[in-house]
This record gives sequence, C-alpha cells and structure tokens, in this order.
Amino acid sequence: MTSLVNLHIQNHVAWIELNRPEKLNAMTPEMAELLVQAVQTCNQSDDVRTVILTGAGPKSFCAGSDIVELDSYATPWDFRNRRDYCDLIRALKKPAIAAINGYAFGGGLEMALACDIRIASDNAKLGSPEIKLGWIGGGGMTAQLLHSIGASNAALMVMTGDPISAQQALSWGLVSEVVASDALRERAAAIAGAIAARAPIAAETAKVNLRAALSMPMEQATAYERDLQTICFATADAMEGRRAFQEKRSPTFRRR
Repeated sequence: MTSLVNLHIQNHVAWIELNRPEKLNAMTPEMAELLVQAVQTCNQSDDVRTVILTGAGPKSFCAGSDIVELDSYATPWDFRNRRDYCDLIRALKKPAIAAINGYAFGGGLEMALACDIRIASDNAKLGSPEIKLGWIGGGGMTAQLLHSIGASNAALMVMTGDPISAQQALSWGLVSEVVASDALRERAAAIAGAIAARAPIAAETAKVNLRAALSMPMEQATAYERDLQTICFATADAMEGRRAFQEKRSPTFRRR
C-alpha cells in the first residue's frame, strides 16, 4: 500500500507506517480502516514474524486523533462506538515494536503502549494531552501507563497533560531505548530481525503470556506459563531447535 497507511514486508518483518506527515500523522477514520487491512495482513501471513509501527517524516510518530475529525461524530455514543485504532494495534498477534519518531501524543502514545517494545528517537516527546481539551484518553491510556511507569508518574502525565522527553521516558521505563533520530529505523529493524529469527510460535506465545501475566496473580501466571511452554515444546519448531543445538548449527524455524 502507498496511502495514508503504508505496509511493507521484507525478511519476515512488516513495517506499518502512518503516512500523514503534514498533519503529524494524526489519525482519521479513513486511516483506521486502512490500519484494519494492515493488521489483518500481518496476522494472517506466515511470512510476517515481527511488526514495526512508525510514522512518516521526521517530526511525529502520531499526534493522536485529528481533532477536526472528532466533530464529525453525531453524538458522544457514536464517538464511543467508533473504530478505535488503539484496539487495532492490540489485535496484532505478532510481536510489535513501536519506533517512536518525534511526537507520540494521545492516541499516538496509546498505540505505542499497545506495542510490546518501544524505542524512541532522541527528539521524541510523549504525552497524554487530552485533559487540556476537556477529556481523558480512552484507548487504554491510564491502565497502560499505570503498568508501565507506576501510579504517580501516570497521574502526572494524565492530570497535567504535559509531555515528557525521550530521556525522561527512558528513565521511567516507558521506552526501552533512545537512539539518534537518524538511527531509529535501523535499530528497530535490528530488534525486529532478532525476534524474526526466533521460533515464531514461541515469540507469539511469549506475547500472549506477557499480556496475561499483567492480570494474573503470581501462582496462576506461573501455571499458565507452564501450560504455554508445554504447547510450544510440542511444536516442530521446538524439535528443530533441539536438533540444531545438538548438531551445532543454526535452526530453521517454519512456524510449525
């Protein structure tokens, strides 16, 4: 696709690029529909093992929803029942990396939080500015920030609406790495390539396990993890991994 949402797949890595740089990649309903297609392609393709989400241009990952578009909803209930683009990112079954190039505000930050791994350029700014306009985030902002950076830091972000720098986000654990803006895509590709080289079923299962662990007590989470490990252990890829180890060679995983 070459449109408001671009999808490019190479070497088992899918790049989903929000492509509206003149508007800081602010999301519209049309973009949400295109994102549906991109996510479905990634989920259904055995060739895709890792997904990178980023924004076009040097300034912005995503500035959230296009505020002008919000006036198109006839009622607050219509707004409530819209196609939520943050839910679409959470629907990705493959490991997802957010390459945050510049602004990640509102729904843009929520999309980044919906990814499994976040890295940021050194010029990135992350924020939850909705309160400045009279509402709060609705794509999982509070819960995801709470799990990522703790109650006090989450409250600071959602109650003031003020953005934080990439370095502050790193110190809070909101992102895993900060790199120079011109090195962001290369670093994201390196992380994605490393994951894509691993056993795909195991990587997807790890994603499921990480999400489940957030809402489970330790004993239940450990039991669930053990069940998932057993499922992975029974795959052809796990057998290939053991055989490759014994034969002192690199494994060839086939998502089987």
